[in-house]
Amino acid sequence: MKKVLFVTMATFLVISCNIGPKSKEIQEQFGMISKEIKSEYAPDRRVKTYEATLDISDDTKKIILRGSTTEPEAKEALLKALSNKRIEVLDSMVILPDPALGEKIYGVTALSVINFRYGPDYASESATQTILGMPLRILEKRGGWTRAITPEGYIAWVSSGGIQPMNKQEFKEWSSAQKLIITAYYTLFRDGASETAGVVMDGVMGNVVRADGVSGNYYKVILPNGKNAFVPKANAEDFGKWLDSRQPTPDNIIATAKQFLGFPYMWAGTSIKAMDCSGFTKTTYFLNGIILARDASQQGHTGDSVDISNGFDSLKTGDLLFFGSKATKEKKERITHVGLFIGNGEFIHCATSVRINSLIPEAANYYEGSTRLVRARRILSKVDVDKNIVSIKKHPWYSPE
Repeated sequence: MKKVLFVTMATFLVISCNIGPKSKEIQEQFGMISKEIKSEYAPDRRVKTYEATLDISDDTKKIILRGSTTEPEAKEALLKALSNKRIEVLDSMVILPDPALGEKIYGVTALSVINFRYGPDYASESATQTILGMPLRILEKRGGWTRAITPEGYIAWVSSGGIQPMNKQEFKEWSSAQKLIITAYYTLFRDGASETAGVVMDGVMGNVVRADGVSGNYYKVILPNGKNAFVPKANAEDFGKWLDSRQPTPDNIIATAKQFLGFPYMWAGTSIKAMDCSGFTKTTYFLNGIILARDASQQGHTGDSVDISNGFDSLKTGDLLFFGSKATKEKKERITHVGLFIGNGEFIHCATSVRINSLIPEAANYYEGSTRLVRARRILSKVDVDKNIVSIKKHPWYSPE
């Protein structure tokens, strides 16, 4: 018996010793190949997704490729590269949107504000926000989390309860229905046309809901999840009329921005509840009918360049100012902050809170970070010309397909 046991254990050790190094070698080769693929096809996780892993069984006879990507070409290149290395895999990598979703690949934000993260758990870094009624495209689900794309093309994860999934027909009906937009800073959706009625949910400026009639001083509405509610007429306006009234002039942009003076900073915030620097500029332009790119580093590559090499004379009200570090021989340019130029050397931005600072050293409200001014961009000259500066009216997700 002891002899049989000894032989069995020896055999196991030999197999283990053979398997371990081989599996490790395959994983190392895969890691290098996958890194190159990601660098070429999906270098920016904010706008493209590429996550690939290998699952190697104990006997190494079965190697399974898992993960997901929004880029079919990336998967194709990965499989080809693995084949060239004679690493034969069983392909279980999913092209997004995940076919398991069926037709429910459309969605609408179902709460006043929802927080997106870079991973499917609450410990992951905050990425961005969307607000009630904002359209989305759903990519995949994992546990209680949903990966989705925002109107500006940002990809991240959100707790699934914050999104109302829809098929194409349901989304078309939502898009084409008469809607209302919340124009007050804050409001409450109630279950009756009275200020003493029960609260259904909260609302913030920019939220969009379906219109369903009038009851006294209240609009009757349908929320994205299908629930009925009532909101004070004084806090809302017909969405179509509101869109038609948008005149994104420099003065209107700054007037909107000043409505948020003193509002708090929050990393990844893009709502009036709290916002980061680029969330502030994005929200300001959105309330003037324009969708901007999400992050400062993205916004900094949109619009027209404004020459600030000899001072601020070329700047106009509403131009975006970008701060960070300029490119050197050793390092690339890095943009870390953005603000809106007001005029007379001043700009409004969100840093700790929304505030006004000056670029002029002698000014009492001089911004110490002014020495890090990298570039300036003019947005209003490129609306619906630059693919990352799109009017709500012309964004396909806000119109019936």
